[in-house]
Amino acid sequence: MFALKEIYTKSNLLSSFRLLLAIPLWLLLDDFEANRYYVFGLCVFAALTDILDGYLARKFNEVTEFGKVIDPLADKVAMAAVMIKLYFIGEIPPVYFYLIIGRDLLIFLGGLFVSQKLGRVLPSNKLGKITVLNIGLIIFFILLGINKESLIYLTFYYLSIVLIFASFTGYIIRAAEFIKRNNNESV
Repeated sequence: MFALKEIYTKSNLLSSFRLLLAIPLWLLLDDFEANRYYVFGLCVFAALTDILDGYLARKFNEVTEFGKVIDPLADKVAMAAVMIKLYFIGEIPPVYFYLIIGRDLLIFLGGLFVSQKLGRVLPSNKLGKITVLNIGLIIFFILLGINKESLIYLTFYYLSIVLIFASFTGYIIRAAEFIKRNNNESV
């Protein structure tokens, strides 16, 4: 499916490393209060590797189909590990948790469908990235112990809920446009 030269790039190796960060993140959250700042530090490190792998892929002209899969997969797995664990220990409300998991699952399944139709992976867009960034801020706030009744927390919390729906709707519209364009080109 993917050529070896496509897999072994600087950016893809960095994304693969970020994927593996899900393991220590999950384990450290077994003792949330004792390890919250270590988890925060690892999350910041993961975010920096996400920025760096994109930069490296563009700088060295190593944007690959494998990279389009492993980069968002690494993001989703690392974030899911933290989200699921925070949900299990009662730090994330069930409705919020299910909205995020539902959106990601539907986008993943839709992505499989779209990639089968198009023969390539649909890249992420700015709205999706803004949504994930906003959700990431909520996770950071929780890890830092920000008061969940504070204005800053509530603002980003409700903004992220709006963005979850907006980004999912945007993904559906964009996927439909790509499929329609692809079908028109093949006629």
